Amino acid sequence: MIKESKIYIAGHRGMVGSAIHRALRDRGFENIVTRSSSELDLRNQQAVADFFSSEKPEYVFLAAAKVGGIIANNTYRADFIYENLMIEANVIHQAHLNGVKKLMFLGSSCIYPKLAPQPLREEYLLTGLLEDTNEPYAIAKIAGIKLCEAYHDQYGTNFISVMPTNLYGYGDNYHLHNSHVLPALIRKFHEAKEQNKPYVEAWGTGSPKREFLFADDLADACLYLMDHYNGKELVNIGTGEDLSIKELTQLVAQITGYEGEIRWDTSKPDGTPRKLMDVSKLHNLGWKHTTDLTRGVALAYQDFLQNQEEYAV
Repeated sequence: MIKESKIYIAGHRGMVGSAIHRALRDRGFENIVTRSSSELDLRNQQAVADFFSSEKPEYVFLAAAKVGGIIANNTYRADFIYENLMIEANVIHQAHLNGVKKLMFLGSSCIYPKLAPQPLREEYLLTGLLEDTNEPYAIAKIAGIKLCEAYHDQYGTNFISVMPTNLYGYGDNYHLHNSHVLPALIRKFHEAKEQNKPYVEAWGTGSPKREFLFADDLADACLYLMDHYNGKELVNIGTGEDLSIKELTQLVAQITGYEGEIRWDTSKPDGTPRKLMDVSKLHNLGWKHTTDLTRGVALAYQDFLQNQEEYAV
């Protein structure tokens, strides 16, 4: 990509898309095309066709998706598979028809089998059963990877796929039921501190281990790979380090300043026991994360404090 390149970010208002937008702006890219979901419904085949035909972007970051935590994924199973399939199929196909030079598809670590060996290597894709609670979403993301591979094989398109680990950062979703674990904990502990609650209830047993990557680090990795990677095989993006949910809750409590008790609601699901990315491929390509978890959570909490009225709905 050169500074004058016309770049389309699908999903620019989401946490990932907005981080990519910031990263591009910070590096002097100004010819950036965006559309909100109200301006362009990516599930609508004709609307996407018309958009690509008129705008003719040279590069595409496909960060648009219907996303949510365990409860949302398990509750809206049909919505998660249908909407994500439509979004990626429409964008990837039109990118091909309109001669896009390069497209990056962003997936999720949930594409890997529930009981895959740890850490998760790229070649473990499709080697076992998925976690049931988010299987529809994972199936849709796997389809996106295979779409990129198939267009590469049949048409020679330069469409690449990256699989981020669990993300957090500026503009995260803090909804108490439809959010991911880290933002949900930030909000829970902050409100418990504000209301002087004697304890905070956390979901599950606290034993599952998770890896977390600051979204602005992900954006940096995405721009790096757009410039340095042209393989059809997917690339994991993560830190290569994880911690237990119990350790995470203690960290969030410390950063938010909550000093009460933490109680565990073991009737709530734990999800996959562990999801640690093998990032040796990424490191060998020359990129490594720079924001450690303590600093990243502190930055996310400051963002939450500054935007409470918008986030805490």
